[in-house]
Amino acid sequence: MNLPNKLTVIRIILAPLFMLLALWEFPFHYAVALVVFIAAALTDMFDGKIARARGLITNFGKFLDPLADKMLTTAAFLVFLAIKQMDVWALMIVLTREFMVTSVRLIAAKDGKVIAASMWGKTKTVAQFIAIIYMLTALEFSTWQHSLLAGFHLPDGVFSIPLLVGQAFIWISVVLTAIAGAEYVWLNREYFVNDK
Repeated sequence: MNLPNKLTVIRIILAPLFMLLALWEFPFHYAVALVVFIAAALTDMFDGKIARARGLITNFGKFLDPLADKMLTTAAFLVFLAIKQMDVWALMIVLTREFMVTSVRLIAAKDGKVIAASMWGKTKTVAQFIAIIYMLTALEFSTWQHSLLAGFHLPDGVFSIPLLVGQAFIWISVVLTAIAGAEYVWLNREYFVNDK
């Protein structure tokens, strides 16, 4: 197994570990989960660059890389849903887009075509990562209200407003996800209009 694929496998392993750490309540668990998420996100950045630079692109990597990406972001969104920081409809939109794109990729693969990510696709990935990283940071900060900053008697808004901003970031990433999905289907409509 080459290095890019090893990095992808590490991301697959880190996704459920991240989810466990985010949901398991212990001091600074959101901060620890955030570190794991960032480490996993960095493997996403490096595996593709290394694969392209060294000519190590494989079918195994083409299959595994998108799976690892979806596992990581879905794990984060499921955490936010479980702790009531994400709307169920937002998650439904994200998952629908992912299933739709996967279906188009399968149809294209049957014809031997690999569809590269578009600018909208890359933008939605960056937006999702930013929203997740911000929300994890806001969640960690909110726990300080009853621990590190308990003696300062700060207004509740100091802790709740960052969470509301995080929810707004999530919705922005969801809108970008929907746009990226619509663009993906439109650009690859040939697989539907030529169907017999």
